[in-house]
Amino acid sequence: MRYRGDAGFTLLEIIVALVVLGVLLATLSQGVHFGFAAWGRQNQSVQVAESLQATDRTLRRLAEQIEPGTERDAGKLIGEPHAMALTSTLPIGPDGAMAAADISLMVDHDHQLILSWLPHVHAQRLVAAPPPHVSVLLSHVDTIDLGYWSDSAAAWSTSWDNTSVPDLIRIRIVFPAHDKRHWPDIVAAPIRQQPTG
Repeated sequence: MRYRGDAGFTLLEIIVALVVLGVLLATLSQGVHFGFAAWGRQNQSVQVAESLQATDRTLRRLAEQIEPGTERDAGKLIGEPHAMALTSTLPIGPDGAMAAADISLMVDHDHQLILSWLPHVHAQRLVAAPPPHVSVLLSHVDTIDLGYWSDSAAAWSTSWDNTSVPDLIRIRIVFPAHDKRHWPDIVAAPIRQQPTG
């Protein structure tokens, strides 16, 4: 029994206060954990989207800037169903200036979408070519499906071996079945015209 002059809390009041404090701390801890997990998932999703957007821009620019060649130095696009070799422009100068490069695009045995390139030379090499520069555009890629549109044939083809460039190029990035990443087909029209004379 408590008297008026007594100060302090009973043991029961202290236990109740500790229980309430424990429940509040547990709830706060779960909220913070959920918030960090949601932030992590959102951050990962943003990074994946940024990576896909950067790859989209790179591939679209390569297709749009295919070198059609000249009468002396004929351009050449060798297109296969899952790989492509072409001459296009890349920022390869010391100051990032755009220059012509011989480029190969393919998915390697490690399931990486790779871009390998060498500076384009307008003459036949007298010595062996140096090893190409290799850049990984995306990892964990199953394959790429390529299509080449010709207005004259009015159809898509899965291969192209011609001195002229196709009217459209379609690039489909195929991810493994369990992968949650999806990206729409990249369709680009080469915009360079072969100079006359």
